[in-house]
Amino acid sequence: MPALQTAAEAPMLERSDDGGVTTLRLNRPARFNALCAGLLDALQRELQALERDASVRCVVLEAAGKAFCAGHDLREMRSQPDLDDYRALFRKCSAVMQGLQALPVPVIAKVQGIATAAGCQLVASCDLAVCADTARFAVSGINVGLFCSTPAVALSRNMSAKRAFEMLVTARFIDAAQALDWGLVNDAVPAERLGARVAELARDILAKSPAAIRYGKRMFYRQRQMALGDAYEYAADVMAHNMMEDDAREGIDAFLEKRPPRWRRA
Repeated sequence: MPALQTAAEAPMLERSDDGGVTTLRLNRPARFNALCAGLLDALQRELQALERDASVRCVVLEAAGKAFCAGHDLREMRSQPDLDDYRALFRKCSAVMQGLQALPVPVIAKVQGIATAAGCQLVASCDLAVCADTARFAVSGINVGLFCSTPAVALSRNMSAKRAFEMLVTARFIDAAQALDWGLVNDAVPAERLGARVAELARDILAKSPAAIRYGKRMFYRQRQMALGDAYEYAADVMAHNMMEDDAREGIDAFLEKRPPRWRRA
């Protein structure tokens, strides 16, 4: 995997590509993959590159070590106690979270260990999430006198308001089964099956029309911010444009002719 820092340093973020699936690995295991400014910068650069790469069909976000992500690097935050610095840091983090959803392809969080505070936000910002049955989740800023305001944005868009608020004001950990029940993750599997389950989900995505996936992801998030009537009007227009794609014509013809479709590759 190519390093995204200088050759003399261990890379904070690693990337690998395999048949249309790009894997990004957080690589600060000694710091529980805390989101320092450098790691956020590396993530942002990779997301910008992926957005322009038509060969990428699916992205997997994983982490090295025992933890998925412990949130912001509190030691780094306390070393720069300035309001403008804090504003810049949280804007940077918010840009990364929005960048995950701005990608035209699905992003799957592959979660082992703990995901806390901005790490839990990272899970909630991915389109899909699969965790090991030993994973645990919390938004724990309130324990250090800091309400997890930016994680609250992603969290409240994944689960009910009351569930999200409970996590935010109690900092209580939830286990993998609760995360599944509350809507934070799509699946919780034995740790030894985590890689296989994520790979299975990625294969399902790769088997579908690339054009339809790209239309669909963009539409899905945009319509959620609209009034019902506006959402239907927008969705109908997107669907009409999607119908004009070669893949839609091929897919319908293949269905009628009872044969597998031959998708147009990007």
